[in-house]
Amino acid sequence: MAKSRTKKRTHVGASNPKHKAPLAGRSAVQDPKSMVIRIGAGEVGSSISQLAKDVRQVMEPGTASRLKERRANRLRDYVTMTGSLGVTHLLLFSRSDSSNTNLRIATTPRGPTLHFRVEKYSLCKDVRKAQRHPKGGGKEYITPPLLIMNNISTPGSDANSKVPKHLESLTTTIFQSLFPRINPQTTPLKSIRRVLLLNRELAKDKDDGSFVLNFRHYAISTKPAGVSKQLRRLDAAEKLFSAKNRKGGVPNLGKLEDISEYMIGGENGEGYVTDGTSGSEMDTDAEVEVLEDAPCRVLSSKARAAKRENGDEAVEAEERVERRRIKLVELGPRMKLRMTKVEEGLCSGKTMWHEHIHKSRQEIQDLENRWEQRKQEKEARRKQQKANVEKKQKERAANGAKSKSGEDNDDDGEDDEMNGNNSDLFDEMMEEDEVDSEGLAGDAEEALNELIGDDEWEDEREEIAG
Repeated sequence: MAKSRTKKRTHVGASNPKHKAPLAGRSAVQDPKSMVIRIGAGEVGSSISQLAKDVRQVMEPGTASRLKERRANRLRDYVTMTGSLGVTHLLLFSRSDSSNTNLRIATTPRGPTLHFRVEKYSLCKDVRKAQRHPKGGGKEYITPPLLIMNNISTPGSDANSKVPKHLESLTTTIFQSLFPRINPQTTPLKSIRRVLLLNRELAKDKDDGSFVLNFRHYAISTKPAGVSKQLRRLDAAEKLFSAKNRKGGVPNLGKLEDISEYMIGGENGEGYVTDGTSGSEMDTDAEVEVLEDAPCRVLSSKARAAKRENGDEAVEAEERVERRRIKLVELGPRMKLRMTKVEEGLCSGKTMWHEHIHKSRQEIQDLENRWEQRKQEKEARRKQQKANVEKKQKERAANGAKSKSGEDNDDDGEDDEMNGNNSDLFDEMMEEDEVDSEGLAGDAEEALNELIGDDEWEDEREEIAG
């Protein structure tokens, strides 16, 4: 008898794992997610709009790459959606009244916020135009970049420095939290395709309190080391023929009589051409040794013991090691960021550090007291509002119970004889002096009589008698 099928989408008994690995090109649930936003979408200009798109590419895949801003959107609209969407960081581009381009990096939901002024920037299209062999548009953006920070922390800084030590630590923590963490022992090398470099420009003067970062974005390309260009092209052509798309990449051997002419090369076919004898410029790229990730045959315990006795394991391990040349190709964009201010909250709150404004200890203490007083007043208002809401809810519940009991009494007394003078409601209304026959609290005529004096009444009586 055939086995009954279990619906794996809705049934409780489905054997689906709770925590599945993320698909290629998609970020995991616990990975940080960001939104790159233009504040005042129609006012920042086309260049800043393109810069925001380029920064979204840098933050891929854990960012809202197809976000559409509207001119009517405010910061509060985006902050409201961060909780439901799981967004952890906001990168806000804006333009000030003095035409300065600003970048704010805020962590949700409570801050802090780093304020930068973009002094210089170059778009991705400008970087590609300046390169002879630009790279991009491949599979570089399906995995997050590797973050490298240089000179963020200075060895001689402390709490009394122009740029205090805690500010450097805070900046390092915020930039590290923008991207998922990696484990060097378990992370495959193929998953690291891009590098984001943040280099801090050291101040020439000790009294200079500036904090300037250079933002660079590169793609990682690797090539086998110690192999001639001709052999690398043949290897690429072999991989190309195994693929479905076979356009381009195949060397042209139509004018040669034999493959040896292509491999020997050089002037008059003198010798095997390598990187050192080709006459071209020597590459100064770094070379590393990596293990070949090709599938290997799994041997039994007896076969492994025999190889260990013969010493073949060491030879096989050396054969699997491959030397590769690493090269960085810039993708863009470039930015020169100058930090101007650090706020405690999400684009609000007290100022933790300012580039140009420095206060004494007494002024800082006064500000702390002022913020503490505001915090207490805000907490008191919240408690008062909560008490008012609870009071209104109780009053509504009580009024609802009274109206329900009144409806029940009306239903019970429908069979009794009842006129306008024996009604309980009429008796209650007549007992109260403030309620008149029409059920209104206070009569307009009575109020008018109280305002008119006795002399005016005598005048009116004479007019009526006459």
